[in-house]
Amino acid sequence: MPNHASRRNLLAAAVAVAASAAGAAAAASGPAHTPADDALNPDGPPGRRPDRARLRRAVERMSLAEKVGQLFVSRAYGHSATDPDPADAEQNQAAFGVRTAAELVSRYHLGGIVYFAWAHNTRDPQQIAALSGGLQQTALTTGARIPLLLSTDQEHGAVARIGKPATLFPGAMALGASGSAADARRAARIAGTELAAMGIRQDYAPVADVNVNPANPVIGVRSFGSDPRAVAELVAAQVRGYQGAGVAATAKHFPGHGDTETDSHVGLPVMRHTRAAWEELDEPPFRAAVEAGVDAIMTAHIVFPALDPSGDPATLSRPIVTGILRERLGFQGVVVTDALDMAGVRQKYGDDRVPVLALLAGCDQLLNPPDLPLAHRSVLAAVASGELTEERVEESVLRILELKSRRGLFDEAYPSAATVGAVVGARGHLDAADRIAGATTTLLADPGKLVPIDAKAAPRLLVTGTDPVSPSGTTGPPTVVLARELTALGCRATAVAPSRAVAAAAGHAAVLVCTYNVPEGDSPQRTLVTELTATGVPVVLVALRNPYDAARLPACAAELATYSWGDAEMRAAARVLTGAARPSGRLPVPVPGRYPLGHGLSTGS
Repeated sequence: MPNHASRRNLLAAAVAVAASAAGAAAAASGPAHTPADDALNPDGPPGRRPDRARLRRAVERMSLAEKVGQLFVSRAYGHSATDPDPADAEQNQAAFGVRTAAELVSRYHLGGIVYFAWAHNTRDPQQIAALSGGLQQTALTTGARIPLLLSTDQEHGAVARIGKPATLFPGAMALGASGSAADARRAARIAGTELAAMGIRQDYAPVADVNVNPANPVIGVRSFGSDPRAVAELVAAQVRGYQGAGVAATAKHFPGHGDTETDSHVGLPVMRHTRAAWEELDEPPFRAAVEAGVDAIMTAHIVFPALDPSGDPATLSRPIVTGILRERLGFQGVVVTDALDMAGVRQKYGDDRVPVLALLAGCDQLLNPPDLPLAHRSVLAAVASGELTEERVEESVLRILELKSRRGLFDEAYPSAATVGAVVGARGHLDAADRIAGATTTLLADPGKLVPIDAKAAPRLLVTGTDPVSPSGTTGPPTVVLARELTALGCRATAVAPSRAVAAAAGHAAVLVCTYNVPEGDSPQRTLVTELTATGVPVVLVALRNPYDAARLPACAAELATYSWGDAEMRAAARVLTGAARPSGRLPVPVPGRYPLGHGLSTGS
């Protein structure tokens, strides 16, 4: 069961930190930077200035069905716009009544398509670019001839829809551990450049949630941390980075998902913050995003009684979307719902009502409804009945077209195959990911004086533990990657399964145990660490995801947090362990009962 007293203490501490932080307005306005950093990573222009009169004329020429179609961003199955694999064609037929993604765009006059690995959209960069080009060709030659806004969730770290050879950066909490706004901006700029090369012009990032709850099952390391001012600075930095690369950034999940104990994919979370706590903790990153000129903000499927006592999820709440986001924060860009197939938005109302209520609340883009034909019909029917006015629909369509214009889609919607090959996974990008990852590894403890390990002595090391599914396209599993990188630095490291680790430990200089989301109380991971410690061989904890693991396990001879488990993070951990790099990461969240916010050792002492 969650430790509610501990959570309340953490929340109180976080509020105190937020309330006492000096210079909040300056922090929220964006990251400080130097001319030298601009020279290394100049942000491009904020975007083309939309010709509103031209766009209004475009809206006026559309039929009602075309206007409604622009509001929807749907999934589509398959790697090709016109020639999907048979199984994907069957999926499209079952879900939408068409066989190809191109037919889907044409039939429903869609405003966008969202790419998923599980929908088989993201095999490799050249394929993605070809898919994007085929979809754009359909959109530009049928119906209202409006370019699509193609999107994905490429947060990096724990959530990455596109893997190698694309460059994979450390995730948000790792960047929070480095504390570098310049690195956060540079990572987003490079990531955005690669997405744009593949035709993807909207990324559902950065995460602006402030994670103050160690039991949060859905945000956690996807957040930059628990200090709202630090999170605000990094959010603003990433907004500028993505949009400088021509990709619409999307700050999420408004009004804040960082203190929930339910995953909105499977249930309806409730945020218990007071209005004052929301203003101190949850609001600053979103305000920073607005002030940085963010193109889009995504809503959360959470109930927030202090902001709206109706019991409606925020996505469907006019007091939250219009009253707070539009009126209080002054956001004039596109409001996109979180995916409408998630349980959190479907529990109170049916799938026919949800899209209508989201529009009435003030949302513009309706993301991935579970039944697109039903959702499209429902919005048309709401206009016919007068529940929604056509003017309200046009208001959202105009915002969406302005975003497309700002990102240059009316000038050049098609990706270039030559650009894809030159840009995606470029050597300079990969080097930047390694350098940025090198500043994120946090050495939490070293009572056994193990770090740095003397690689010149070629010590025998055993690497074991939990091997989570690696982020898309990495070479994982992480225990194997870590062992390989330690060996490359001079050690003799071997990866073994947990079932063999205790028997194999004898004769090794140390055993490195990779952990992943250790629960409170007894668990197989806790048993493994306990049994390895009993062998007398020094045990090094490597917390692959949540740094909170350290509080749920016996103390080890050394403890590291990497916040993610991609190749770059494993290389960075190996460098820290062997002394090839000094640890410089600092905890962006407190670890209850063990380490305070900002903790981190610079040496092994």
